[in-house]
Amino acid sequence: MAGVALKLSAPLRFVKLRSLSRFSSVPSLRVHTAGSATMGATVEQFEQAKNKMSTLKNDPGNEAKLKIYALFKQASQGPCNTAKPGMLDFVGKVKWDAWNSLGSISQDEARQQYCDFIGSLVAAEGGTSASLAAEPAGGGATYETLLVTTEDKITTIKLNRPAKKNAITTEMYNDIIAALDQAAKDDSVITVITGAGDFYCSGNDLSNFTKIPEGGLQEMAQKGGDLLRSFVKAYIDFPKPLVAVVNGPAVGISVTLMGLFDLVYATDRATFHTPFSQLGQSAEGCSSYTFPKIMGIAKASEMLLFNKKLSAEQACELGLVSEVFPDSSFQTEVWSRLKKYAQLPPNSLAFSKQLIRSVEKQRLHDVNDAEVERLMERWTSDECFQAVMSFFQNKAKL
Repeated sequence: MAGVALKLSAPLRFVKLRSLSRFSSVPSLRVHTAGSATMGATVEQFEQAKNKMSTLKNDPGNEAKLKIYALFKQASQGPCNTAKPGMLDFVGKVKWDAWNSLGSISQDEARQQYCDFIGSLVAAEGGTSASLAAEPAGGGATYETLLVTTEDKITTIKLNRPAKKNAITTEMYNDIIAALDQAAKDDSVITVITGAGDFYCSGNDLSNFTKIPEGGLQEMAQKGGDLLRSFVKAYIDFPKPLVAVVNGPAVGISVTLMGLFDLVYATDRATFHTPFSQLGQSAEGCSSYTFPKIMGIAKASEMLLFNKKLSAEQACELGLVSEVFPDSSFQTEVWSRLKKYAQLPPNSLAFSKQLIRSVEKQRLHDVNDAEVERLMERWTSDECFQAVMSFFQNKAKL
């Protein structure tokens, strides 16, 4: 069946299926990317994304092209509303299965997912997905690694490296610090952090450890420590209600920071993992203090010392997560609730948060300093070096 052309709408005419047999059931097209941050991408952004797709230099592959087709149809027409093609219509059946697999997600959400996915393909070719992002309210900055939008009194900071499972690079650390500073000063009532794609965040991008400056490991550790201290400080000092919308698995520092959020909402397919000892490292994000306080010393030790991975339900039972939602309704339920919260008096919310945090604030800064000092020692140790090298070697074998 090689070379059978898919007759698609104008922005998708370049698509061809080289091997239909592997898509007979299309199980991998269950799209779990983060949905509408507020009301989804605008029609203008959707048009920009369609135009961007025509600039792709490389064939993204059949699976990606089917996903693009399905999201385009869902965004343009809504849920699949045509009869299933006959068994002999191989091309039509594969296309129908891809579209139908999206279920009842809204056109707004499909537009957002379409923009996110095209943006990730553009970024993977060395371009930027920034042009697909909504301009921040008030003419604020745009970022290479984030989508920052403000709508309905909610500022949303979306980690935007879906092809890399939103692993945090050095650039991304700086972008998040800047975005939080921007959100603290804007007119929004609530600030949300979430992820684009299937992951919330896969933690620290370990390629950061391969960029050794001229000053060697000591200089790398010092710069890394200073950046980490500032990064965690931005969460400790953030003045407004801060909400994590955990749309998928979370690893490393994206998990340890959970104790600094005011609300943590998670899809039921999210997991929470802090594999520090596997990498010869130690806790950060104030988790050495917040985790034992939230879940007790024994359970915190299972996570921080012995790398125990929690399901969303387990994390909720232990108090790390505020509430868990079915993945099928996660985006709709969470954003409906957050929009209601954003109508509450902003000063009352901010002052109440500051009262709650004031008792712990200095303690959190002290914990952050202690954790950073310990990590700087860890980063220059032979034990950490050997553990990270072992990680890369095992990854290369996969």
